Amino acid sequence: MEKLDAVVIGAGVVGLAVARALAMAGREVVILEAEDAIGTHTSSRNSEVIHAGIYYPQGSLKAKACVEGRQLLYEYCAKHDVPHRRCGKLIVGTDPVHVKELQSLKNRAEANGVRDLVPLTREQALALEPELACVAALHSPSTGIIDSHALMLAYLGDAERHGAMLALRSLFERTRILPHGFELHVRGADPIQCSILVNSAGLRAPSVARAMEGFDGKLVPRELYAKGNYYSLARRSPFSRLVYPVPEPGGLGVHVTIDLAGQARFGPDVEWVERIGQENDYAVDPRRAERFYAAIRRYWPGLPDGALLPGYSGIRPKTAGPGEPAPDFQVQGPAAHGIPGLVHLFGIESPGLTSSLALADIVLREVS
Repeated sequence: MEKLDAVVIGAGVVGLAVARALAMAGREVVILEAEDAIGTHTSSRNSEVIHAGIYYPQGSLKAKACVEGRQLLYEYCAKHDVPHRRCGKLIVGTDPVHVKELQSLKNRAEANGVRDLVPLTREQALALEPELACVAALHSPSTGIIDSHALMLAYLGDAERHGAMLALRSLFERTRILPHGFELHVRGADPIQCSILVNSAGLRAPSVARAMEGFDGKLVPRELYAKGNYYSLARRSPFSRLVYPVPEPGGLGVHVTIDLAGQARFGPDVEWVERIGQENDYAVDPRRAERFYAAIRRYWPGLPDGALLPGYSGIRPKTAGPGEPAPDFQVQGPAAHGIPGLVHLFGIESPGLTSSLALADIVLREVS
């Protein structure tokens, strides 16, 4: 039986960041990925936004990891030539009642350590984005956009230069917890033993945890899937910054992001799905765009009819269902379950990409 030091399950952006951190700390690392390429699910099917850390509850892991991770990520991108741009974001209020909500957002952001938000009058906001309609806004200069695939390739390159190995088409099946490590079974391969095991399986992380013989199933959260559909704008973007409405119950509202080529896209919405693994998982229904028009025209009245075209979709790994409070990230290490060398990452949705380097540091501390 092959014996390894560390195994990371999942080659998404967080799994690759974790593998990089372990390898750079001198660990022998193998990354197991079920698909035939890295980051084929949540990591490459998102808004590609570098978040500032505005919306998350004070003291939450999401807030801490996002604020710390954002700084680390900008520094990493600059050092490793990962394409990105600190384009900034406007959060816009379209009704006088939103002015108080914008101030509350600013207060929350400052409690999280985000101290660069700038309140804007209507005139100041329109001076930045002339096609906007709003009564007031907040400007977040530290929000940005990034090429997520280039970032993952950079993480993988760092990990491989320090001896890590990537095993694609390696479907994890089950694990047996041993007195001093783990015995992993991967489809089509001989069993593997390791002393450190990190479950960064994203959408399937709870399933991976439940397939561990000897692990307490009561510690495993639910595995739920929230699909998000994006629609592209069939014309040149009217905005040079990201534009978000004031958050609404259950989400951030229909917002506009831009990619590094300047293409505008709207979304994501929330479409709860019962299962994944089907051929049409990521199909985008053109009819769902119809509900976007009224919401977008509150802050961009110039949106033409028929201008939204199906773009792409992603699926968020959720641990709470519709109408339930948004849960925090879970980095579940030995202090939580009592098993040395084992770390689970549950519910790593947005701002997971922004937080990836900070989350990797946390995992490294858990197994050190």
